[in-house]
Amino acid sequence: MVEGAGGLGGAEAVGRRDDGPARCAPDPGVFGQECIDAFVASQVAQGFSQITIDNGTGVLERFLALAGKPAWEITDHDVDRVIAALVKRGVTQTTRRGYVQAFRGFFSFLEARKAVEIEVLFGCRLRDPLDRFNSARHVSSETPGLVPPPTVERVDAFFEFLRGRLESARTWAPAARDYALFRTLYHAGLRAQEAAALEIRDVHFNRGPFGKLHVRLGKGARGSGPRPRWVPMLDQLDELLRWYLAEARPRFRETGPVLFCDQSGGVMAFGTIRNRLAYLQQLEGAPVEQRFSPHALRRACATRNYERGVDLVAIQQMLGHWHVGTTMRYVQPSSTFVEDAYVRAISDTLAELEREED
Repeated sequence: MVEGAGGLGGAEAVGRRDDGPARCAPDPGVFGQECIDAFVASQVAQGFSQITIDNGTGVLERFLALAGKPAWEITDHDVDRVIAALVKRGVTQTTRRGYVQAFRGFFSFLEARKAVEIEVLFGCRLRDPLDRFNSARHVSSETPGLVPPPTVERVDAFFEFLRGRLESARTWAPAARDYALFRTLYHAGLRAQEAAALEIRDVHFNRGPFGKLHVRLGKGARGSGPRPRWVPMLDQLDELLRWYLAEARPRFRETGPVLFCDQSGGVMAFGTIRNRLAYLQQLEGAPVEQRFSPHALRRACATRNYERGVDLVAIQQMLGHWHVGTTMRYVQPSSTFVEDAYVRAISDTLAELEREED
């Protein structure tokens, strides 16, 4: 951004160099993309995984698009405006924090590597627009557990809507893919990028009592690289994927290895999956407060299995968490969880007594 200075009451911006004619400034959009490419290259050099880089770059680009101006011109008021727009869209606090963190990392890179060049080309001195006010107000007080995952009833209603679209959708194959994809996110507890990376060869119907998905590109910790795992296909997910592979996947224009492909047969981007889910819920007519993200489906999977009595360590292995404490933060039982557990315990005890009497 342009930093204010003295003279004319401080109203005039400073930053123009006085040591000769200024260089012809390039197109800000082109230069901005070059900065993003350089930022990505620096992350590769630091050893970040490709999934981490792709996700962070997508979030950064969406932040800049909402700001509507080059990163070096963004002010603290622009940051507030972007976050207010995210709030209006119903974006969760955790996701908003991700937007701010992505921009913070990029701006730090500009300060370290591009500050002089930006001042020469555009006459702007960099000043960090993230201060203790907008950071503390929008970021630091967030707790992911405060936002409950969608209930079983809400998820069932959404899947019922997707099933209905199979009869009316203008293009049937993408509608069938959406149904199978989001059911897989929910029943297998996958991250969106993990589901996008699945290939047909990763579906093993004969492995274990339910069949398993081989998540070859599972998320690692702190950029450590992919951490593969095997995830059972619970709740008849195996039957659903058999149907999808037999009826829907062959109808896409291009054949290829990708399981949940785009219409050209290629890999779906994480942002595409998130935006697709948001669009479908908007089409469904769901109120904003009842809409959920792909990651919320993952948390709903953890909560549902915990309420059904699945061991917490088993859920940890299913979701691919390094520590069971992370899994505990995902689990948020319903308001009647204690009462339901009590009723089940009493029912089991009475049934056992009846068997002993018989």
